[in-house]
Amino acid sequence: MDMISPQAEGPLDGYGPFAHLTAPNVLLYRAVMWAFLVAKERFAVHLRPEDVYAGLASGVRPTELDAVVKALDSLVGWGNLRADPDTGRVTAVEDFYRKRFIYQLTRAGEAAEEALGVYDEALGRRGALQAVALHDIVTQLRALLVLAAEEEPDPAKTHLALDGLASRFAALADNARAFMGSLQRTIDLHDVGEEVFLAYKDQLIQYLERFIQDLITLGGRIARLILELEQGGSIDALLRAAAAREAADATPQEAAYAGQAAYERWAGRWAGLAAWFLSRDGRESQARLLRGRALGAIPQLLAVVRSLNERRAGRSDRSADFRTLARWFAEAPDDDARHRLWRTAFGLYPARHLTVDAETLAARHARPEPAGTAWADAEPLRISPQLRRTGSYERRGKTRRVEDRQEARRLLAETAAKQAAETAAARARLVTHGITRLSGLGELDPLGFRLFLQLLGDALATWRPGMTQTVATSGDGSMEIRLTAPSDGSTAEVRTPDGIFRGPDHSIEIVDLTEGTGRSGPP
Repeated sequence: MDMISPQAEGPLDGYGPFAHLTAPNVLLYRAVMWAFLVAKERFAVHLRPEDVYAGLASGVRPTELDAVVKALDSLVGWGNLRADPDTGRVTAVEDFYRKRFIYQLTRAGEAAEEALGVYDEALGRRGALQAVALHDIVTQLRALLVLAAEEEPDPAKTHLALDGLASRFAALADNARAFMGSLQRTIDLHDVGEEVFLAYKDQLIQYLERFIQDLITLGGRIARLILELEQGGSIDALLRAAAAREAADATPQEAAYAGQAAYERWAGRWAGLAAWFLSRDGRESQARLLRGRALGAIPQLLAVVRSLNERRAGRSDRSADFRTLARWFAEAPDDDARHRLWRTAFGLYPARHLTVDAETLAARHARPEPAGTAWADAEPLRISPQLRRTGSYERRGKTRRVEDRQEARRLLAETAAKQAAETAAARARLVTHGITRLSGLGELDPLGFRLFLQLLGDALATWRPGMTQTVATSGDGSMEIRLTAPSDGSTAEVRTPDGIFRGPDHSIEIVDLTEGTGRSGPP
């Protein structure tokens, strides 16, 4: 006797395995599928209805076994499960005609559960700003520098180092995006209550400050290492070695293009890493954008705290203003007073603004029209015949010719080259060629002064109470500043065409990290 399954496993049209998510008994269906996933981890392939019933949690377990059987049959119909006749318990011919099945996951059902697991994980993920990942990236880049110095880099070591670098960078980028998204939801109080927010705001701000300090210090170091690897094409040789090792296991059909495809993948990963830490072609690096967003989140958090404190102190807010306005409307003596209050509060007036000119205003002033007049009884508005026929005042004509923008592009290119040269010149003027004092910098031009303020801000951002010296690198990895606080308490003056910059004097050393890299302009 041939036994035919109620549903054979095969390709499904559409997204049937997800249909149970919109069914009325979705909690029971999800619990049944979870029971099959647990059994799969224990290497159990088939489950009987009694096994599924016993594996359900008490909160979703129905009182009767028939409810579980119906849920299993529905999941079979949607393609999540496969039902096979249960011949293991057949002891008589009559048993062949009874509805006895054992169930197992289909490929489509297992894939749907994996997708739902990823969804649940992403939904509950808050992410983190991983300073440890920055240290690991520095370590992996230094290992690549050592391999690049060898005449014949070992392919296995090269692939291992690049794979570790790519995985740590991917984790850093993914967690940073998730963290900033969850941070914004926290600022908006979407996913957290007021009490919870006030309880951990201080730890969150300290956490952001620590990461910003590490990002300034290590981000510049990472940018410098990336530039060293790109000098002379060292990284290209390492990427090709890693790609060749990956392509060695390609099938004969893929061998012709596997090496180039692997190299393009590794080149794309390296380009993403460089774009994260280096500002190039007029585009800010992701690290600088992340630092700006993290810095901007601190005052936003403080603003939320201030708003909550004001609300708790009983100060007026928007909801209280609307309640007060509602009370005023209720206490108004008549409709005319309510209309005046409405116009005063919201500034909304009747829509009688078409073709209003001096003559129309004079006529309305002479014969005022009450606001409650019906449109059919009001003075008509005069509409232009052209507007009535065409719906527009514009005159139709030929389409404008396509403009030649070559001259504009040439001017933009010249402007960009000029700005790059000015920035390079300002950077060269700031280099101290040794340790000096702030008071010894002399007069700075506006561009050099702006660059100096950025460097000084990066250094002071890492300064903490009790520190006497610090080292910081610019966000694009082009310059390094070393700042030391003297003990004499003197004051420094830096003169500019726009005024004098005064502050505590420091010992300072500014180094151009791009010297010898072969670059003619800023990254």
